[in-house]
Amino acid sequence: QVQLVESGGGLVQAGGSLRLSCAVSGRTFSSYAMGWFRQAPGKEREFVAGINWSGGVTYYSDSVKGRFTISRDNAKSTVFLQMNSLKPEDTALYYCGTAQGNVLTTRAYRYDYWGQGTQVTVSS
Repeated sequence: QVQLVESGGGLVQAGGSLRLSCAVSGRTFSSYAMGWFRQAPGKEREFVAGINWSGGVTYYSDSVKGRFTISRDNAKSTVFLQMNSLKPEDTALYYCGTAQGNVLTTRAYRYDYWGQGTQVTVSS
């Protein structure tokens, strides 16, 4: 049974930082690309950042590029999202997902397992 457990969300003031973690079990973590998505109330889930199986390739949405950093620790089966210079528009429920293969993808339908989400709220 594949499980993804996110942590690290919370309430932070604009300009602050948070580090999200996503621990994966039940799958050979190092064989799969990983991604972070977010969903704000009334909006569709959107891609935030992705990383390939080795960590050597990363990709970011334009809205977070230069502020967020995705990384992974294959020995600990965990993917991270370091979020700096947070803005109120970053407020959302953040999800991690495992891709169907080892190649990074921005398409939500190419992810087959998801965590329960962790709430990030940025106050102005």
